[in-house]
Amino acid sequence: MKAALLQITSSEMPADNLPMVREMVRDAAAQGAGFVLTPEVTNCVSASRSHQDKVLEPEAGNPFLAGMREEAAAQGVWLLLGSIGVQTDDPDGRFANRSYMIAPDGRIAGWYDKIHMFDVDVTPEETYRESAGYRPGTRAVVVDAGFARIGMTVCYDLRFAALYRTLAQGGAQILTVPAAFSPVTGAAHWEPLLRARAIETGCFVLAPAQSGDHAITKGKQRSTYGHSLVVAPWGEVLLDGGEEVGIHLVDLDMDRVDQARRRIASLSHDREYTLAT
Repeated sequence: MKAALLQITSSEMPADNLPMVREMVRDAAAQGAGFVLTPEVTNCVSASRSHQDKVLEPEAGNPFLAGMREEAAAQGVWLLLGSIGVQTDDPDGRFANRSYMIAPDGRIAGWYDKIHMFDVDVTPEETYRESAGYRPGTRAVVVDAGFARIGMTVCYDLRFAALYRTLAQGGAQILTVPAAFSPVTGAAHWEPLLRARAIETGCFVLAPAQSGDHAITKGKQRSTYGHSLVVAPWGEVLLDGGEEVGIHLVDLDMDRVDQARRRIASLSHDREYTLAT
C-alpha cells in the first residue's frame, strides 16, 4: 500500500481549507496513493471560541466532511480525515476534535474523538486549554480498512502510551497520529515519542502534521511544527516531511508488522503487578 501524508497549513476558515485539501487528495491519488492522511484540525485552526461557534458545524450536513467523503469516493482511496472540529449537542457547547476513517466508497468506516486534551503551559507565553473548547472522547477505536487494521489517535494522545498498547492488542497494525504540534514541544519530543509508540507496539506509525504560521485573524496566533513522520514497526523513520507544505509518499509493507512482533513479542508478555510505596 502506498500512503500519502498531507502536510498543510490550515487557516481559520473551513470554506477556504476544503478546496485546498481536496486538490491535494486528488494529486496524491494521481501519484498512486491508496491511503491518504490529513492532519489534526484540517478544517479550522483557531483559538477563538467565538469564531469556532460561527464556522464549525455538526457532523450531520457538515459541508467539510461531505466534501472529503465525496473526494475519497471520486478517487477511490481510503482517507483518514485526521480530525475536524465539529459541533456537538453537549449542554456546555463544547466541540469534538473528531477523526474520521473514510472508505473508498465515501462511507464513514469509523470515527474517533480525541481523548486527551492539550491543557498545558509550554512557556509563560505559550499556553493551551483545549478542554475549554473541546470535550474529550471516551472510546478507543480500531478500524478494519482491508489492507490493515488501523488504530486511531490524535496529537496529544501520543504522550499516553497505554492507549497505543490497547490499540495494538486490539488488533491495530497501523497507528495514526494526525497532529498540530507546538514548535517547542515538537523539536524536543515529536520524533522520540512517535518512534517509541512504534517500537512498543510493533506497528507502523503514520503522523501527518500541520506546519508553519497559520492565517488567523481572531484570537492568538498559531504556529505548528510540521515534520510529518512515518515510523516502521522496528522503529526506523521512513519519512520526515520537514517544514514544507506538500504531499509525502511512502510504501507500507505490512509484513514488517509480523516480522517485528515475531522478534519481540512484548504485546503478549503483560504481567500483573502491584505498586509498593
